[in-house]
Amino acid sequence: MKRTAICLAVSALTASPLVMAATPTAAEIDQASVQDLKKYVLALSQRIEDMEAKTDKVVASAKPAKTWADSIQWSGDVRYRYENIDNDAKTDERNRNRIRARIGLTAQITDDVKAGVALASGSDDPVSSNQTLGGGASSKGINLDQGWVDWKFAPNTHLIAGKTKNLYYAPAKSGLVWDGDLRPEGVNVKYDNGTIWAVASYHFLNSDDGSSGTGDIEEMFGGQVGYNGNINDNTSFIVGAGYYYIPVEGSASFVDGDFFGNSEIAGMHALDYKVAEVFAEVNTKVAGVPATFFADFVQNTESDADEDTGYAIGFKLGKAKGRGDVEFGYMYEDLEADAVYAAFTDSDFGGGGTDVKGHKLSAAIGLSKNTKLGITYFNNEYGDYTLSDEVDYDRVQIDLATKFK
Repeated sequence: MKRTAICLAVSALTASPLVMAATPTAAEIDQASVQDLKKYVLALSQRIEDMEAKTDKVVASAKPAKTWADSIQWSGDVRYRYENIDNDAKTDERNRNRIRARIGLTAQITDDVKAGVALASGSDDPVSSNQTLGGGASSKGINLDQGWVDWKFAPNTHLIAGKTKNLYYAPAKSGLVWDGDLRPEGVNVKYDNGTIWAVASYHFLNSDDGSSGTGDIEEMFGGQVGYNGNINDNTSFIVGAGYYYIPVEGSASFVDGDFFGNSEIAGMHALDYKVAEVFAEVNTKVAGVPATFFADFVQNTESDADEDTGYAIGFKLGKAKGRGDVEFGYMYEDLEADAVYAAFTDSDFGGGGTDVKGHKLSAAIGLSKNTKLGITYFNNEYGDYTLSDEVDYDRVQIDLATKFK
């Protein structure tokens, strides 16, 4: 740096009037002139060093140019599960080991447009991404779990189209109406200002009317509104209501030929589902421990439905997010045969579907950040309406789960 400064100083001196003038003789140069030249060179050298230091500082603090990779966010989770099922309608208990693996990315295309793609293990089951282990360590299937485009066309308002996570809120992740793995297909408009939210959806059960255009397009419609509020610094609440219209009367089953507890006549759905829902959730602290209390109620307002109501109530204490954290949960549910569209409700409770009731207990401990070991016990009964007799159903799940984002 010093060498550079001196060279520049000499160059500057060469071009200065002192040098450009007639060269004096040695006798004419006195001591004062020599001192002036030295001061000039030192001052110029210091000024150049200061300029170089500032330039180095600016270069070091400059942010690198943004690339396409900066707009992408990855997320995913992996869960290993052992479960035991004791169904009194079966001769023997069932034991199996299962895995669920999901990975997805979200890309912010522009300020107002983003898109997402996600893959998941499992089959084409709309409410499960679990894959049973076996087959001599055979490779397991991977499916398109999500694929969507989100356009923010107004403040706090989005148009979301494709195969998406379920945008309807479920209190405490209750599966009374919708299983957590369900990925509806269609178009949604969502508004959320942090206090009030609303969702309106147009979804497909079948979007293709065939090559000749003579088949049936099967649709479902829905809407939900909700409010987030605070009681005090430690207590907040969520209240909401929804209405979901699934006109399937006279249609065959869309999932494995099974009606999952819904009424059917000659292999066809006997009813439409005009489901009204109200729910409430309170989040607070009990003795310093995070706690959630919730209630969820539904009714199929279709006039021909006899078994038309369902509800779930429960609580959760603690949250197993980090090492040593613990959580506990309890829920009681009673879901009549035609209260909701059975193929989309919780696939674990009572073996899945409607015409079920009973208890669900859960506990978990954090092993590390975002990694926990949990156990869930279902003590249920099913078939009171569809089988004219109740069947005992017990299920135990032990899960080792982790996630990343």
